[in-house]
Amino acid sequence: MAIQWYPGHMHKAGREIKETLVQVDVAIEILDARIPFSSENPMLARLRGDKPCIKVLNKSDLADPDITQRWQTYLEQQKGVKTLALSMDQTDKIKQLTDLCHKLAPPDKSEGKLINALIMGIPNVGKSTLINVLAGRTIAKTGDEPAVTKRQQRIAIGNSVVLLDTPGMLWPNVENKNSGYRLAATGAIKDTAISHDDIAVFVLDYLLDNYLDALQTRFLLDTLPTTAQELIAVIGRQRGCLRAGGLIDVDRVAKILLNELRSGTLGRISLETPDLMQTELVELAIIQQLKAEKNQMRKAKRGLSNTPKP
Repeated sequence: MAIQWYPGHMHKAGREIKETLVQVDVAIEILDARIPFSSENPMLARLRGDKPCIKVLNKSDLADPDITQRWQTYLEQQKGVKTLALSMDQTDKIKQLTDLCHKLAPPDKSEGKLINALIMGIPNVGKSTLINVLAGRTIAKTGDEPAVTKRQQRIAIGNSVVLLDTPGMLWPNVENKNSGYRLAATGAIKDTAISHDDIAVFVLDYLLDNYLDALQTRFLLDTLPTTAQELIAVIGRQRGCLRAGGLIDVDRVAKILLNELRSGTLGRISLETPDLMQTELVELAIIQQLKAEKNQMRKAKRGLSNTPKP
């Protein structure tokens, strides 16, 4: 499964960010604490370059706290990176962002000088809500649908910090298929991008391997099925998701599961760990290498076929 979702305003936002970075002192990237790697835009990392960066692990109240701490340790190994795990009800903690901006800003930003902080994040990660809390008023439009913010804004948030807001950006192609599923599971990608059934199977496979207790507690099961498909059937019968003839309405079950995952009803769940992502990156590199070799072989064959015969 390949995810390709790159609306025109996102392409424009990429150009604007590149142009704006000249005047930026600190970058703030909002990540989803449940999927810090998959919600981290590689395009933004390249655009940011050596600018100091605060990585905010938002929605941490929905994520596994132990895994969130592991992600913070992992991310802060990067040069110039500090992290802050928070949720939208932690107003005091959110306001620590301006203090962090001052700590990371270049030395020439003496007291009284404005600090320009570029705030970035993929769609539906909570960036607009965070801006409204920092500003103390409704500045940025919020919504449950991805890609609400459409243009760049400058917002003064006090403590001599000005935020440069940008539209939520996905990159042209999500190469790691598992990251695509995670983005869909958390709602960063519109529900029309992948079928609910496929997302539910991916999520349940992961939960069966990592969060058995959460599944047993939520669905009141003494024993759990061994496969995602079997568990979908169990949940379907339990929740009355049946079609004519007693068939399981898989789409209804999938929507229930995704709603409960996104709301935290299933418990505090993280869908990836630093070790898991390192493994997947190695696998992805091998796949990309094989594709490159196949392409080279095709080009070589075409070259031979076009060679004039003596």
